[in-house]
This record gives sequence, C-alpha cells and structure tokens, in this order.
Amino acid sequence: MSEPAESPGTRRIVTPSRVVVGLCLLAPFVAMLWVNSYARVEPTLIGIPFFYWYQMLWVLISTGLTAIAYKLVQREKRARKGGAAQ
Repeated sequence: MSEPAESPGTRRIVTPSRVVVGLCLLAPFVAMLWVNSYARVEPTLIGIPFFYWYQMLWVLISTGLTAIAYKLVQREKRARKGGAAQ
C-alpha cells in the first residue's frame, strides 16, 4: 500500500541512510552515462570486448545496489513506525 500524501506543511528529512540510498541508485546511471570511461575494446574477458562485459558487470552491480537501497528504505520505514512487525 502506498503511504498517504504529505500535507503542505510537512518537510522530508535528509538522513544518512537516504543519502546512501540516493548514491546507490545514482551510481549505475553515472557509470553508464560516462561512456568515455568504457568505450574501448581492451581488456577482453574470455574474448569479450571490455565495452560489453563492463556493461554486463554493471547489471549485476546495479542489482546489488538496488537491493541495498530497498533494504535501507524498509529499515527506515520500520524505524519510523516504531519497529512494528516486519
């Protein structure tokens, strides 16, 4: 279920875990948009050019970072609700 919309007078609080969540979600975008960092053939891995295996590696890294972000958000939600049932 989605949370109710915030009232106009409430403000979001920036916490260290929210900053980490933001960085976890931003890192894959930055890595993939910075094409000059991986636009080359060497080094190859099992005959696969760097350009391709670097992108495939980021698929796995992105999965891990997204899972970490999800767990941090869930932990923060539980803490705000007073440690209610998982």
